[in-house]
Amino acid sequence: MSTHSLLASLFQYNAWANHELFAELQRLDPQAHPAELHAALRILNHIHVVERIFVANLQGQAHDYCATNTPETPTLEALHKAMQATDAWYLEHVAGLRAEQLHERLSFSFVDGDAGCMSREEMLAHIISHGGYHRGAVGRIMAQLALAPPRDIYTRFLHQAEPERRQVSPGGTPEAASANFSATPTNPGE
Repeated sequence: MSTHSLLASLFQYNAWANHELFAELQRLDPQAHPAELHAALRILNHIHVVERIFVANLQGQAHDYCATNTPETPTLEALHKAMQATDAWYLEHVAGLRAEQLHERLSFSFVDGDAGCMSREEMLAHIISHGGYHRGAVGRIMAQLALAPPRDIYTRFLHQAEPERRQVSPGGTPEAASANFSATPTNPGE
């Protein structure tokens, strides 16, 4: 898999993981757990703000953020909609990149005023790892409330998106899977 196709897959996974988490958060009773819902929203809003900051950085544009979160906390519905739009932007952006653009270094300023310089590929990798890290914190909040958080793992996404992968035997191809599955091993210990 090329770096470019890997990035496309990772951003598809990121959008899927965000959607899964928002769907599960709908089950959280805001009346019974207002502090926990607020904490989850603050974390998710932080993810969103950072992703928007890097949208601007990737476009070489200024942004209006002076911190990595906003003073106000959006509703679950409003934030979900905003994050879906940002996920769509990243999917389109990655799909439109040429391989040589991935290594292009861009200079920008962090919200604290420090200078930054990263390649496009590094920025995109940051978005994926940053979102996963913080979704895990929201999952921990859910677990403390005895709500099962979504299984936010790349392998789960891949196998849900491409169920035929479950038909592949180790080291084989989908076509060989049925042949390998029905073959009787000569040594039962193999």
